[in-house]
Amino acid sequence: MKKHTGAGRGAPAGPSQRQLRAGELIRHALVEILREEEIADPDLAGVSVTVTEVRMSPDLRHAFAFVEPLGGQDAGRVVAGLNRHAKFLRGRLGRGIDMKFTPDLKFAHDESFTEAARMEALFRDPRVARDLDPDGQSETADGED
Repeated sequence: MKKHTGAGRGAPAGPSQRQLRAGELIRHALVEILREEEIADPDLAGVSVTVTEVRMSPDLRHAFAFVEPLGGQDAGRVVAGLNRHAKFLRGRLGRGIDMKFTPDLKFAHDESFTEAARMEALFRDPRVARDLDPDGQSETADGED
């Protein structure tokens, strides 16, 4: 017998509730670990890191952590340092969470801050601001009468 494939069926559009909950659990635990642990790496010495998001694989065995170094640090070096110490961080993470498996960690720079700054600069551009200003359009409409 043929399976009925109705509209809206198939792969989910985004992460499941389980993935989201696990991602937040991992994110909070990573924040605590990075705050408390001293990692002996010159690229991570004295660097404060914000963990902005953790995305989990559907089987919850892999965690992809997005980070943003604070204080103008070189993001590439910080991310490389975190990836070098991913096994150490995973070991610490296993002690801080209650999950069946401790996921493998991979770190990446969160580009959303850079993109937000680029968009902010665009909105400050006088040509764009003129288009966004409702008062500027009402003056044009008054001048056409």
